[in-house]
Amino acid sequence: MTAPGRRDPSSRTRPTSGRTVAAIGLGAIAAALFGITAAAAGPAVAVLHPAVATPAVASTHEEPNEMAESGDSSGSIQQEAEAKPEKSRWRKIWGWVLIVAYALGILSAIDAIMSTRTEPGAIAWSISLVTAPVVAVPAYWVLGRSKFEGYVEAFEDKQEDFEALITHARKEMDPVTVEFETRTPGFDALRGLANMRLLRGNGAELLIDGEETFDSILEGIAAAEDYVLVQFFIVHDDDLGRRLKNAMIERARAGVMVAFLYDELGSTIGRGYRRDLREAGVKVSAFNTTKGWQNKFQLNFRNHRKIVVVDGRTTWIGGHNVGDEYLGHDPDMSPWRDTHVRLDGPIAIQAQGVFAMDWFWAQRELLELDWKPDPAPDGSDMPGIVVATGPADPLETAGMFFVHALNSARDRIWITAPYFVPDESIVKALMLASLRGVDVRILVPGIVDKWLADRAMYHYMELLADSNVKFYMHRPGFLHQKVMVVDEAIASIGTHNFDNRSFRLNFEISAVLYDEAFTTEVAKMLERDMATSELLDPTTFKDRSWFWRFSVNFARLWAPVL
Repeated sequence: MTAPGRRDPSSRTRPTSGRTVAAIGLGAIAAALFGITAAAAGPAVAVLHPAVATPAVASTHEEPNEMAESGDSSGSIQQEAEAKPEKSRWRKIWGWVLIVAYALGILSAIDAIMSTRTEPGAIAWSISLVTAPVVAVPAYWVLGRSKFEGYVEAFEDKQEDFEALITHARKEMDPVTVEFETRTPGFDALRGLANMRLLRGNGAELLIDGEETFDSILEGIAAAEDYVLVQFFIVHDDDLGRRLKNAMIERARAGVMVAFLYDELGSTIGRGYRRDLREAGVKVSAFNTTKGWQNKFQLNFRNHRKIVVVDGRTTWIGGHNVGDEYLGHDPDMSPWRDTHVRLDGPIAIQAQGVFAMDWFWAQRELLELDWKPDPAPDGSDMPGIVVATGPADPLETAGMFFVHALNSARDRIWITAPYFVPDESIVKALMLASLRGVDVRILVPGIVDKWLADRAMYHYMELLADSNVKFYMHRPGFLHQKVMVVDEAIASIGTHNFDNRSFRLNFEISAVLYDEAFTTEVAKMLERDMATSELLDPTTFKDRSWFWRFSVNFARLWAPVL
């Protein structure tokens, strides 16, 4: 009982402090803006001021009294009382977790609004970041960016050295540069995208499948006199990987400078493999896609390039990585279908420049190389250019490269790649090319190694179902080559896939050659592939099962990172 005229101490109301107001405001903002329930917001507010709690929290303090009034034993009351401090501690922890998560969600949403490439992407990221930050924040900082930070800035410390080197290399290239009046129509845009010159005096050898490719590469390495540059996305410590390792070791012990660069996310070589190379004198480095604080959590970028350069005179570029499966030794994926090209002449200097820049990013070392171009020894005079693209480019170079090729085609454009997940601009360019009467053919694999990319591919085929684009599904084995033929005299061989990852997230390289005889040879190779392939009819996809159609539409949601 309480004396008349006096208030029960338990019912007194303390003056509302600034901390209390802040706590109440935080709970209200969290509940109103971010959809936090009262039960979730209450513990977070209680952390800032124990006297402030939502009904859901307050109700837990009334339970012991209710239990006592209903006749519960004193032992139950004692157990409940002992559990209260532990529950309160976990409420406080989870409260702070929620506060931090939503704060990071807000900051990340602001970053997404300011930097995401497309409007739908910005909307999707910002909504998910403020409504489900516990899941969305880690996903955003791992997958949400398409710009590779620090690559260009890394060269600022050596800016004078690079400018002097570029000036020297361009002067050396002047005698073999194709003049304006002899350029192929539409070349200026490609030259601007590649930031390279069209060079003459090159010879090319088409290398079909693994045995032919690696016999040529290993033979070339064995003949090196001054230096060997080797770069691959995937290198395995298997029979083929050890053959490559032994070839590099042999040249290094003979006094030849050997530099080996690999992608640490794609390769599986261990310490022993790298140690053997270093002990023999080989320079070894991972590309280090997570180098720099801006990229620390970015697992989404890859250096997908495959380059071998010998003495600045010969280069190999194409789709093969280093692993026994590329020789057809994987029974689930065989026969493995892939293509490389050996190039002799000034174009090797361009490939060498791409390697040198990647090496400088990885090691901050400017390699001493020969920048004087030598013409092909067989007297070939093929014009060619290296197109190197990546997420550090100021423009979306790879996507624009394909759009330019599609828009420039007048007679035919044949494309083969293991992944067909184009963006909207590519889809429209394919439609326009078909409307112009261009023979558009796309060759895709029948056996797949990535389920999501395979399912998403069918969505884009359906989008083009009413156009005259022809889709061929390769059989048998896995198709991994990345080849394009444009009209009668342009052929491209390299590492670019036909997907958003190659367009925006990967460092890629392709050799574009302007020669009717070589283009005819490449076209005949593709015709042989199409002869053993199945011509698809995308209009029939709507008749497949509901589950299959659902899986296709689910997979295409992941298209930006496929």
